[in-house]
Amino acid sequence: MTNPWTDRRVLVTGGAGFLGRAVVARLEAAGAQVVVPRSAEVDLRDRRATAELFASVRPDQVIHLAARVGGIGYNQVHPAELYLDNLLMGTYVVEEARAHDVDKTVLVGTVCSYPKEPPVPFHEESLWNGYPEETNAPYGIAKLAQLVHAQTAREQYGQRVIYLIPTNLYGPGDKFHPAVSHVIPALIKKCVEAVESGADHIELWGTGSASREFLYVDDAARGIVLAAERYDDPDPVNLGTDHEMPIRELVTHIAAATGFHGELRWDASKPDGQPRRRVDNHRARERFGFQAETTFADGMATTVAWYLDHRDEAEARAN
Repeated sequence: MTNPWTDRRVLVTGGAGFLGRAVVARLEAAGAQVVVPRSAEVDLRDRRATAELFASVRPDQVIHLAARVGGIGYNQVHPAELYLDNLLMGTYVVEEARAHDVDKTVLVGTVCSYPKEPPVPFHEESLWNGYPEETNAPYGIAKLAQLVHAQTAREQYGQRVIYLIPTNLYGPGDKFHPAVSHVIPALIKKCVEAVESGADHIELWGTGSASREFLYVDDAARGIVLAAERYDDPDPVNLGTDHEMPIRELVTHIAAATGFHGELRWDASKPDGQPRRRVDNHRARERFGFQAETTFADGMATTVAWYLDHRDEAEARAN
């Protein structure tokens, strides 16, 4: 069987980030020539800079992972940047991919684009059935606009653009900086610090009743590369595990994994975020053979071990 990645030049925006590094490792192992632009050198919010990048690299394929992201607190403080930065980056990547005859572009969206309370599991058809959960709406809507861009560019120009929606990610390499960390790294850091300080309790946002689905980062990377190889339709596709977990249960798992045995105090004045979040993975299984393989217990153990071994690096990454 011919290797689809041999001698293919692939531009991976956000390739130095959490998910990006896993995608890049998988592509390089498959024989691709991967180019990773750094945000300090190329501002994808700038049309001219993006055009110059594409003219220089001349990629065969693009996987667009670059994004401005953060947890609930970050979303509350920076809604305008989350909306505009993500909108501009996605717009210019798609436009320059078309201008430079890129064979195929993969856009990676967000589960935050779904309405606040769609039927669970989330089916791709329900993306337009309501407004996203308010704390995530600016980011989610900006990402959803990229789906419209992908579909209209395919319809009008024949541009090959696909759109994937991974659920909540976790794993080694995640951001543990308090300004931008998501729920799992934030909780790991909180529990480890409590153990070290001898604290008898930790304080937690919300009630713990919200539930989330968590996809291990290497599984997500495998799904993205599979889709880049095998999928070429306008329909958006979820990447998930078909399993959700209440945040309260998640905290008990993380406390056990980090050795914290104190009290869990919930602050109900803080928001829970979207009540439930689990995507339907049927389309990914059916159309390009994706199924998550990593158990949550194994993924969590690996993530905690990585954090303890790379703590300075993990806590320094704020972008």
